[in-house]
Amino acid sequence: MKDSLRQQFERLGFRLHELDSTLADGSIAADMKRYRALTKEQSEVSDLVTRYQTYLQRERDLIAARELLSDPEVAEMAREEIGSAEADLARLHEELQLALLPRDPDDERPAFLEIRAGAGGDESALFAGDLARMYMRFAESQGWRTEILSANESDLGGYKELVLRIEGPSVYGRLKFESGGHRVQRVPATESQGRIHTSACTVAVMPEPDEAEEIQLNPAELRIDTFRASGAGGQHVNKTDSAIRITHLPTGLVAECQDDRSQHRNKAKAMAVLAARLRDKDKNERAAKEAATRKSLIGSGDRSDRIRTYNFPQGRLTDHRINLTLYKLGAIMDGDLGDVVQGLQQAQAAEQLATLEGRA
Repeated sequence: MKDSLRQQFERLGFRLHELDSTLADGSIAADMKRYRALTKEQSEVSDLVTRYQTYLQRERDLIAARELLSDPEVAEMAREEIGSAEADLARLHEELQLALLPRDPDDERPAFLEIRAGAGGDESALFAGDLARMYMRFAESQGWRTEILSANESDLGGYKELVLRIEGPSVYGRLKFESGGHRVQRVPATESQGRIHTSACTVAVMPEPDEAEEIQLNPAELRIDTFRASGAGGQHVNKTDSAIRITHLPTGLVAECQDDRSQHRNKAKAMAVLAARLRDKDKNERAAKEAATRKSLIGSGDRSDRIRTYNFPQGRLTDHRINLTLYKLGAIMDGDLGDVVQGLQQAQAAEQLATLEGRA
């Protein structure tokens, strides 16, 4: 392990002592927000320091085992211990490096996932429906909860636009790389000549803002319209103006919600989506500035990026950002996104590690 990394872990040891002392003061509990933040940091730092101490112990074990190689009576046992210690050190070194990587504070948050049909007309809308099903199936497999906030259905099925809220552990952290352009190549059901068509959808994934950090919306900058809900809904549809559309006048961003019979609840949900979109806009603008000097391996989630191709005739999915190709498109469209998500997370971690080692 490089000296620079050892120094970082030594500093974490000092930080742990500071946290232990601070939390030992009972008065800190009076400020619950600060108390929760400090206890969370203490837990994370304690775990890192413990693993680093284990690493140091295995280093000492390796040195001791090597010293025993010259004794014929214990040489075989020493060789076994050397192999075990070297394996443990390699594993712990990788774990400790990964643990030092910068974390996105939004990774644990729920997310809004938006799907919009693009080029391709009805086929694009049908593909948007397929993507929605894929994400909802994946969410179900993860034990996450999904809720449709708004849906604009197309005449032949599928969606012109769909907004989902997904809640569960690490939702945004696992889905954030889905933002971008998704291209499909297949023979549409409406194609009589059997020709392959290409169409596209865009996906945007945004973390749901923390209530304490949520963007404060100025009522003077908002236009709020009510309208009657459309689509399936039985007798309730077109009877009450419960659907809400909110326009942020300075940016032109719009959010709407019509899934609830309560106008008040629809307004609250639409406000949350609008706040997330404004936060995402600000985040993307900052990312664009950073990308001007150094382009990320994964990309900034620019909606114009073509990040992935779904080729149905060949049963192939290709993620162009990391050159990942999988020949199990049927399973993926049925929600088996695990390999794709893991591949993107590993690619980001590899890039961050390279940056960390470059600074070391």
